Amino acid sequence: MATPMPITVKLQSNPGEKSVYQKLYISMIRSLLYLTATRPDIAFSVGCCARFQADPRESHLKAVKRIIRYVNGTMDYGLSYSMDTNNNIVAYSDADWEGCVEDRKSTSGGCFYVGKNLVA
Repeated sequence: MATPMPITVKLQSNPGEKSVYQKLYISMIRSLLYLTATRPDIAFSVGCCARFQADPRESHLKAVKRIIRYVNGTMDYGLSYSMDTNNNIVAYSDADWEGCVEDRKSTSGGCFYVGKNLVA
């Protein structure tokens, strides 16, 4: 997979869709949440899928499996730090107003750099 989640697809609860085994879904989400500490590129996608742990459906499981396929294909991705004498702190943020189809809550995120190094 080239991306962890398609940008045009918005996950939502689908009561008419078949339910999946909740314990398996939660286990997969927990593993991916643990992985986000070193793989910030999947943090947003995992967060979107984590919203549906109470009642996961087939479309949610399909999205989680796509993230896992993405991680499998990008095992060599990671963060690298350089020796930099620049101690400037720079922050970037973004918000997706009304990005959640369910409750219209916004999703926001940000990143912080010290010099050229991503630290949070």
